[in-house]
Amino acid sequence: MTLTFEEVSYQRDQFRFTANGIFEEGVHLVSGLVGSGKSTLAFIASGLVPPGAGSVHRTGIRKSLLSMQFPEYHTTGITLNDEIRSWGLDPEAILASTRLFARGEQDVNVLSRGELKRLHLGCVLSADADLLILDEPFSALDCREKRVICRRITERGYGTVIICTHEQTWLPPVDSIWEMKEGTLVSCGRVPAAIPRWSLAPRHIRDLLERGLMPGNISPESVMEVACRTRE
Repeated sequence: MTLTFEEVSYQRDQFRFTANGIFEEGVHLVSGLVGSGKSTLAFIASGLVPPGAGSVHRTGIRKSLLSMQFPEYHTTGITLNDEIRSWGLDPEAILASTRLFARGEQDVNVLSRGELKRLHLGCVLSADADLLILDEPFSALDCREKRVICRRITERGYGTVIICTHEQTWLPPVDSIWEMKEGTLVSCGRVPAAIPRWSLAPRHIRDLLERGLMPGNISPESVMEVACRTRE
């Protein structure tokens, strides 16, 4: 199960996007500054936007799903129950997993941005997709909800997940790290060897690396495990 970018390029006004690389089964982090091209990568990976040149190959992928940054772009139902059913899912199970109990008959529009994001991601992470592309999945969520999403991504346990984000703290364990640098996709490699090559690594990870300490992964638990071990 692979997603391959082969000499892909895309031009929009003054912005130019280029990508080469293979996303194999597993969890991939694509980090980058705002405006670096993460959303463009997500749109092209999902097939929503065709590349201007080059090609995108999907091998062994039956179904792909894109989660865009703003959850209101996805809603089609009037009530929460309607919205969940539009995904082909059981409202009771999704409302329980997102802690929106007994709100199924409420209008979707009464939800806060964070609640709507929780509902949307609850549906996305319960859907049966071989390729799951998450564009800024942590936006509008508090720390507790970010931890929940990280856990749900880890528990998913199959297919290819691409997380495009500038989030620095609440991240799940990943298999590979990529960076978008001024429109160009750059592979840092597989974790943990990729971590020292991650130029956009958050300060707390860079501090450990400067002290000669390598976390096993980029999740808060992995980083804390190394940091705590040094204090024994």
